[in-house]
Order: sequence, then C-alpha cells, then structure tokens
Amino acid sequence: MMASRRGGTLYIGSTWDLARRVWEHKRRFVEGFSKDYGVDRLVWYEEHESMESAQARERAMKKWYRAWKVRLVEEGNPRWEDLYGEVLKG
Repeated sequence: MMASRRGGTLYIGSTWDLARRVWEHKRRFVEGFSKDYGVDRLVWYEEHESMESAQARERAMKKWYRAWKVRLVEEGNPRWEDLYGEVLKG
C-alpha cells in the first residue's frame, strides 16, 4: 500500500517486483492515479506465494472502508514511515 503522506491518499496494487514498482512511483513514471495524487511512500506490504493470491488480496482490500486500510497501516507502521529502504535490503 502506498500513501502520499501520513493519513493521505492511499493506493493499493500488486506486483512481481516491489522494489522496482515503488521506484517507478517515486519517479512518477506511470501515468494515472498515483502520479496525479503524489502517492510515492510505501507504508505497508505483504508477500504472497503466487500472483493470483496477491491479486485476490488486492481486489478484496480495494473494497475495504478507508478506516480499515488506515488501521492496517497503523498497526504495523504507526508513523507511516516509507518502507522502501526495507524492501531494498530484502
């Protein structure tokens, strides 16, 4: 899950390569929602065994209330820190 800032606009997506995808968000390479709203901070993520399960989770979470998404972020990342460095370290 990406955010524009603490408590800001949220974006949920799935990818095979999280580090590359976050890098693209940070450089605003891909036109669309995340570029338009400045969503470039990785605030939460989870790994899946398959792309199918990741995409199913993405679709489910996109139907969640915003409060549920915020709670998920704050449970694991209460200061909404950018987790990009953590992903790069592997």
